Amino acid sequence: MNLVRPPALVPIKKKPKLVHLSSSLYCYEVKFKEIVLYLLERKMGSSRRNFLMELGRKRGFQIENELRESVTHIVAENNSGDEVLEWLQSAKMTKANTCQILDISWFTECMGAGYPIKIECRHQLQVKRISIDLLNCSASFNPPVSSSCVHVSPYACQRRTPLQDINTIFTDALDILAENYEFWENKGPRVKFLRASSVLKSLQSPIVSMNDLEGLPLLGDEIKHIIEEIIEEGKCCRVLDVLNSERYKAFKVLTSLFGVGLKTAEKWCRMGLRTLEDLKSKKDLKLTSMQKHGLLYYEDIASYVSKMEADAVEHLVKNIICEFVPDAIVTITGGFRRGKNVGHDVDILITCPRRGVEKNILHNTINVLKNQGRLLFYNVIESTFNETKRPSRSVDALDHYQKCFLILKLLKQEVEAEKSKDDGWMSLDDTEHRNWKAVRVDLVITPHEQYAFALLGWTGTPQFERDLRRYATQEKKMMLDNHALYDKTKRIFLRARTEEDIFAHLGLDYLEPCERNA
Repeated sequence: MNLVRPPALVPIKKKPKLVHLSSSLYCYEVKFKEIVLYLLERKMGSSRRNFLMELGRKRGFQIENELRESVTHIVAENNSGDEVLEWLQSAKMTKANTCQILDISWFTECMGAGYPIKIECRHQLQVKRISIDLLNCSASFNPPVSSSCVHVSPYACQRRTPLQDINTIFTDALDILAENYEFWENKGPRVKFLRASSVLKSLQSPIVSMNDLEGLPLLGDEIKHIIEEIIEEGKCCRVLDVLNSERYKAFKVLTSLFGVGLKTAEKWCRMGLRTLEDLKSKKDLKLTSMQKHGLLYYEDIASYVSKMEADAVEHLVKNIICEFVPDAIVTITGGFRRGKNVGHDVDILITCPRRGVEKNILHNTINVLKNQGRLLFYNVIESTFNETKRPSRSVDALDHYQKCFLILKLLKQEVEAEKSKDDGWMSLDDTEHRNWKAVRVDLVITPHEQYAFALLGWTGTPQFERDLRRYATQEKKMMLDNHALYDKTKRIFLRARTEEDIFAHLGLDYLEPCERNA
């Protein structure tokens, strides 16, 4: 008797074909076999690294857990090429010398495109270390070029301005005079001195005589007279008068207090208040919550923030955010992105490729910091951005992003953790025998489609940003701010995924952040 098997109630699934297993628990088809990636965990964190590795494998990329001979591309986040190379060599991973060392931006752009995009200069982490012999040799064959022989643009966005200023004796004087005009709220002369100082900062050779000023823009007779006096006397009497004036000294102190602007400083000066001691002794003086906390933690906030402390803050914030938004992009901006080793605060820009997800990031982060006892003060400003509004006409206009100005309790042990990653250790001030330091931090949230504009705007310097917007208006008939770029001739908004796209729209050569120290 033949027994007939009844039909299966549940269709039998075919066993999936094993295509690739790259040290992962899951199998994904490898679409791009010529590329083998390795994501460096240093400064990225294990949870974010695991998330990105899984995401890449789903897109068809081959990603190794360990650095093997087959690896062709090493991807790092918030590391310089030197840092990556040094760390890999210390771990005896010599394979790094034959691999492409790339910034995380290349990887994230590949994820968005769904395939390996072309590697551009901006994606590559450059190794800048040069042997002393080679440096001396090149110096002997390349003497400094006189500034008068080189065309210098009146726009800072067309000048490569390095971090190192070789004309500080002149630029410091001009900056002091500009600051004094700012305290008097006299915008015209202030802008004139700032522009002149910016030109001198971009020069590749020191000014030693008045002939070196020939052909330089934005240097009027008044400024040339100041420079000539410094060349001949080594100082400027006008600058010394400003530094010794009671009003200038009072404004320097008062405006250094968190939450105090020019109007408040002027009001307090009229009341006879000149110093912090004056503020503390006047019991009936009404201070805002921001000003009270600024006064309470003044010594910490007024001191410099080291690059290592800034890295520790970024690491803390990124770890918190990536716990609930693993694909968030968290970037230090401001002076630290331009290559500075010290600053007054830490500016962090935050976004997410998934539309709308960024809206809850700030409040979730604040809640975690609050629960950890890290928040000494915070003030959240909600977004007031209008998508239909054109960019502001003012070169000094503020943006409308959701942001939080806070004072963070940074633990000494967190900074010491960064010490193991960097030789340039700068310790916290231990004068009060406590294990933490109050640090000023700004958290800024931006939609991903506006991220390039926000990154450009928050990287600075202020003079670079002013000239960039001025150039857009005067030379290209466009309007630029931290949100968008608008072409007034075509009456359209110009899209940009990267800073390079914005420079290209404006017809400008791209300047790296380290070249924007105007």
